[in-house]
Amino acid sequence: MSAHPFDLSGRVALITGGGGGLGLAIAQGLAAAGARVVINGRNRDKLDAALAQLQGAGHQASLCAFDVTDEAAVAAKVAEIERTVGPVDILVNNAAMNQRKLLPDFSLEEWRTLQAANLDGPFLMIRAVLPGMQARRRGKIINICSLASDIGRPNIVPYAVSKGALKMLTRALAVEAAPHNVQVNGIAPGFFKTDMNTALINNAEFSAWVGTRTPAGRWGNPPEIAGAAVFLASDAASYVTGHLLYVDGGFTASY
Repeated sequence: MSAHPFDLSGRVALITGGGGGLGLAIAQGLAAAGARVVINGRNRDKLDAALAQLQGAGHQASLCAFDVTDEAAVAAKVAEIERTVGPVDILVNNAAMNQRKLLPDFSLEEWRTLQAANLDGPFLMIRAVLPGMQARRRGKIINICSLASDIGRPNIVPYAVSKGALKMLTRALAVEAAPHNVQVNGIAPGFFKTDMNTALINNAEFSAWVGTRTPAGRWGNPPEIAGAAVFLASDAASYVTGHLLYVDGGFTASY
């Protein structure tokens, strides 16, 4: 192990959904640790703004816009990244969506769209990078899971299903990839102040509930997710695989 096990210099990190929120915070953290980051998303304007932030801070960063649910695009764009930037050493599957309403109100199309974003996307991204990681006998895959990977609440059943499945994709793949020295782990964020949670943040009653239900007494700020990602992406976590790391202010430790 390196004398500086959290140093990511020389590593290429690909972060899906990296144009804002937790994805951008993770990209900033990995870049600050020395990684060359590639941020992905579908909104080019959002990616351009995020890239300007990263490069303005002096980080090595680039962008690659594509839809992680598009099988052909994933294969082509990952190959392009590995050809022009370098082999992907770290994959962070962060891109996701949520739709809040009761299960009987979901159409089959809405169900499938959500599952495609939250589960098919990570599968396609992993399938694109894993053979190279295995051949090089070095790789880190970090799936952004959720409190909903383990516990439920009303109005997000399809989301919880997708995140529960992502947890098991993480654990099962960790077993399959371990003989090739590829570590696969998940991060389960608690309630963070992100665009995805804007409606909840603006709901005074819900925000008050988060403050009282979370032992830390507050919402998380996006930069607070970065340390967990740096750890799991680094040599410091070379013997950590199949693990779900909660970054939730103590939410799942209390009742």
